[in-house]
Amino acid sequence: MTTRIISSESEEGVKSEGETTYQSALTQFHAAADKLGLDDGVRAILSVPKRELIVHFPVKMDNGGLKVFTGYRIHHNLSRGPAKGGIRYHPNVTLNEVRALAMWMTWKCAVVNIPYGGAKGGVACEPKTLSLAELERLTRRYATEISMLIGPESDILAPDVNTNPQIMAWIMDTYSMHRGFSVPGVVTGKPVSVAGTQGRVDATGRGCTIVAKEAAASRGLPFDGARVVVQGLGNVGSAAARLLAEQGCKVIAVSDAMCGVYCEKGVDLDALMSHKKEYGSCKEFKGGEEISNKELLELPCDILVPAAIEGQITSENAPKIRARLIVEGANGPTTPEADKILEDRGIFVVPDILANAGGVVVSYFEWVQDLQFYFWEQGEVEGKLEGVMKRSFREVTALAEREKVSMRTAACMQGVSRVVQASTLRGVYP
Repeated sequence: MTTRIISSESEEGVKSEGETTYQSALTQFHAAADKLGLDDGVRAILSVPKRELIVHFPVKMDNGGLKVFTGYRIHHNLSRGPAKGGIRYHPNVTLNEVRALAMWMTWKCAVVNIPYGGAKGGVACEPKTLSLAELERLTRRYATEISMLIGPESDILAPDVNTNPQIMAWIMDTYSMHRGFSVPGVVTGKPVSVAGTQGRVDATGRGCTIVAKEAAASRGLPFDGARVVVQGLGNVGSAAARLLAEQGCKVIAVSDAMCGVYCEKGVDLDALMSHKKEYGSCKEFKGGEEISNKELLELPCDILVPAAIEGQITSENAPKIRARLIVEGANGPTTPEADKILEDRGIFVVPDILANAGGVVVSYFEWVQDLQFYFWEQGEVEGKLEGVMKRSFREVTALAEREKVSMRTAACMQGVSRVVQASTLRGVYP
């Protein structure tokens, strides 16, 4: 049989998005660095990744042809521990986007005070067009290509956009086959049946819910009956919407990549998710009015949870946002320009490196359990998560009030200062 070579996934048209995301991360870092009075040497170290790996690898497609994909794995800073960060599969994955995400992971782990450094990875692909077999071959080949970096003591992977427990199981199995024995601690977010942890699937959305409740209380906003809008129905958004509704909030609008659904009386989330599972999107759902993602973000509400991808709230739509409280479920959903507008308008923003840290917190719990081969009950996982999220929210809020800065700058200051302390104590080798 003749082997056909199919062109690789292209970055054309998405480079500017990745560059913008990376510039946003750098802007946030330098704002915190200014407040902390960091010297030029420390800034230089923390403003760039420690190491970057780019891989181009072939995958055999179901039709017998070969397709070349581009993947990345970036370590930003490892002063506080082994690298930790998710893997995303998305057409718009670029080097600069992954750089930004790795930097945010460094601050996020430090904000919630868990002993990890920041990393991120991804493959530029459209997973919706791949069969399950193609997805498995892509995953196993990507894991092999980055295997010189990953390991339970060096770099622990996790799910992110368009990746899930099954993909994590394939990565764990691939790494284990190379070692000759099972190594569950190389990846978190695995199914419970292969050394995953109870409570991991909902962890990021649960963390968002916990800090949303804390933030509402701090602002004097009634939580029971609060009108909530959620952008994104992936793992984070769907869990956040469900858990907020269980806590007594009224979820009036949700959206996926295709469209949004608005219902002032409250969206029937069970019916919507059944519809989405059957038809692949929210389109033509009969339980509410179909709206665009642009319209969804501008709806009047008490709590807005942007839980899709980065760069959704910009200088263009920030003046039209009518939420009283924003809890960032996604990484980097708000640009620095939009941040300033929201701050001037008195809209309270719980930043991503605090709001969505529940995922990495429970990933840490999973890693600890894997290393000990001793597993916890779900109630213990959720109780420990709640304690970490509440403590971290109080610490960042106190810092914001003391320094008279926004919650984002305070969270960055908290994360950066802890990384600087670790870096200073360790010193510069040799």
